[in-house]
Amino acid sequence: MTKSSHRAGHVAAGFTLAAALLSSVSIASAAELRWSSPTDPQTMDPHAVSSAPVLGFLNNVYEGLVRRDKDMAIEGSLAESWEPLGEDGWRFKLREGVTFHDGADFTAEDVLFSYERASSEASDVSSWFAPVKEVKIVDDYTVDFLTHAPNPIFPDSIANFMILDKGWAEANAAELPARDTETFATLNTNGTGPFKLASREPGVETVLEPFDGWWDEKQHNLTKATFLPIANPATAVSGLLSGQVDLIEPVPVQDVSRIEDQDGLTLHRGIEARVIMLGFAHGHDALKYSKETADKNPFQDVKVRTAVQKAINAEALVDKIMRGNAEVASQLVSPQMKGYSAAASDRTGYDPEGAKALLAEAGYPDGFSFGLKCPNDRYINDEALCKAMAALLTQAGMKANLNAMPVRTYWPELRAGNFDMYLLGWSPGTFDAEHPIRFLVTTKNDEKKLGSWNFGGYSNARVDELLPQIQREIDPEKRQTMLDEVATIVRDDVVYVPLHIQPLLWGSKSNIDLTQRADNFLMLRWVTVN
Repeated sequence: MTKSSHRAGHVAAGFTLAAALLSSVSIASAAELRWSSPTDPQTMDPHAVSSAPVLGFLNNVYEGLVRRDKDMAIEGSLAESWEPLGEDGWRFKLREGVTFHDGADFTAEDVLFSYERASSEASDVSSWFAPVKEVKIVDDYTVDFLTHAPNPIFPDSIANFMILDKGWAEANAAELPARDTETFATLNTNGTGPFKLASREPGVETVLEPFDGWWDEKQHNLTKATFLPIANPATAVSGLLSGQVDLIEPVPVQDVSRIEDQDGLTLHRGIEARVIMLGFAHGHDALKYSKETADKNPFQDVKVRTAVQKAINAEALVDKIMRGNAEVASQLVSPQMKGYSAAASDRTGYDPEGAKALLAEAGYPDGFSFGLKCPNDRYINDEALCKAMAALLTQAGMKANLNAMPVRTYWPELRAGNFDMYLLGWSPGTFDAEHPIRFLVTTKNDEKKLGSWNFGGYSNARVDELLPQIQREIDPEKRQTMLDEVATIVRDDVVYVPLHIQPLLWGSKSNIDLTQRADNFLMLRWVTVN
């Protein structure tokens, strides 16, 4: 390169840097936000996939009858008020004067249509409506949800039930959600929420813009919000440090102090409602990924499942893999959740020799191999966590063949039953212990909309008997007694192996004010850029 061309290169680089700086200045002045997370929401359809990345993102675009405030309490959204119909269900009085993003009026017809769509067999959120017998339109702005039995927690259970415009869905052949295929609603939206979809490039970026016709009081100052899925944690941190992104979540645990100590950045820290756990293929008659035990399934034996729990040092995983930024879990909900069982709060501890002894008692003195499925872009340090657990299990005689993959591939694999053991995180949408019982522990029943995330096929007649009683019991003490019984069954039967309660670790530029909720949803309506 000649001196002149070398100088020209510096000039070009200078222009590029200047342009980037000018761009960042304009972003700040225009109150634009660029934020990243490892997982791209796999659909824009709020009824197609019941996962936090989808529901959290779409809560900025769509709305439901009720919503959660900054402290996770239920408040009115598209319903101004609601009241019980004796023991028969709930009546919701709808908000008048609300319009969808395309200008269509919101009415009771949209609620009924969205209920029928969300409760259909094609929906991934149908379990939310297991208690519902019928939905009736009383008038244009009154809707009754009639339940099979008294259901005091029903309004809490539908905080993430989002309403679509009936006319828009029908005009675009999106009457039903598409879980593993696509419809118009997969890439397009028409909600009533504070933000509308401006553009969508799956896996690249999704751009939201404020909806000027939103019914509620505006509390943000954003003119544009761009979501960037960045699977590599180091890349996300570099983007925040360089100013290319304004907010990342989560902050990798190894970079917490780095973000905390960096001038111009803020670390937002909390505890999420999500419990990370291991699940088993209870219903498989044979392991799918084992040479030694291809004709049987050791995990159907509670002794073997207990051996798994004894083989895993949950405290060390929190200390080493999570860098102390988590709490060891003893059950499927955290102590902060309603219905947490103090009676079942003790946890089987780390005991590798005890694990080997149990394997021998179960008829596997030489151990066995199996397949462990994990996501690599869904939970904090998920792949690293699975690698560490695979090593611990192998030391105890259970050789784990780890297969880690992006979450977009992961959920279809679990639904297809392609696992022997798997990693799962669960945050109860109702902030109540009934929620994971209904989704994760109750016998799968598509007709009754139960057990939709019970991938392992666990079944217990007593749990199935108690769930409807828990759902309709109004007396807190009687209800807690039943929740304690279920928690004890789940613990003693080692239905899952609880690992830890995931931390909330977000990093942002210091000029950003936000609210960090325990459900790990970034609600743009509370974000301001100063």
